[in-house]
Amino acid sequence: MSEQSTMTGPPVGPSGASSGGAGLSPRQRRNISRGVQYAVFVVLAALVVSWADWAAIREHFLDMKVAENLFPEIFTIALKNTVIYTVSGYVLGFFLGLVVALMRLSSAAPNRWIALVYIEVFRGLPAVLVFILLGLAVPTAFPGIRFPFDEYGVVAIALGLVSAAYMAETIRAGLQAVPRGQMEAARSLGMSYSRAMITVVIPQALRIVIPPLTNELILLFKDSSLVFAIGVTSATSELTKFGQDIATEYADSTPLLLAGATYLLITIPLSIVVRRLEARQAKAR
Repeated sequence: MSEQSTMTGPPVGPSGASSGGAGLSPRQRRNISRGVQYAVFVVLAALVVSWADWAAIREHFLDMKVAENLFPEIFTIALKNTVIYTVSGYVLGFFLGLVVALMRLSSAAPNRWIALVYIEVFRGLPAVLVFILLGLAVPTAFPGIRFPFDEYGVVAIALGLVSAAYMAETIRAGLQAVPRGQMEAARSLGMSYSRAMITVVIPQALRIVIPPLTNELILLFKDSSLVFAIGVTSATSELTKFGQDIATEYADSTPLLLAGATYLLITIPLSIVVRRLEARQAKAR
């Protein structure tokens, strides 16, 4: 009797699927799934294009005669004010958030309680309500209080108070991510706790949380549109208020579309920076 064994059925390939074509390899299934997704996307895009009223879109959203009235003020006034509001609020929020984060990690219980209350209050309140309270309620309740730089000061403080609550938790997470050995090594070299925290721990923590802090800058850039709540003038209006005023004047939505596109000129590059920072950190790890 021959020792060669007999096999029944079609031969099996290295992937485990039958070479007779009855089964599909994982790569083939992925390709089919991807092709179906592309086909669905193309069909949906074609439906949107075919259903859209392009004449109405050109009339109400792409009116070049109305768009001409936005320049150059959309850059020299609206965008400039938006950047000023965002940067000033972010700087204030960053330093206040750093202080609150350190208070959250303090060994003194009152410091932790104050920081926790601050974070919960300003994360829980809508940002527009903070604007209204600072711009309208505080001057009414305390007539002697005047904010520096008028509307610019109010917006910077309002954005700073709100963003600090979020950045405090981000920075706290970064501080806790720094290995304890860093602080112990610094103290063993004779550094005080404060000096070790400032020169050793905080710089490492900030490098860790750069991507989320940059995301906060993007969110703050958009939150600057809430300046309408305190009633700014035409000279201190930001992009959304500027576009809304022109849109109301001409009964056309083209200014709002251009204001949105101007936001994207800032937010898209920032988003690209965030992704590259995240990728660099992931590669470093």
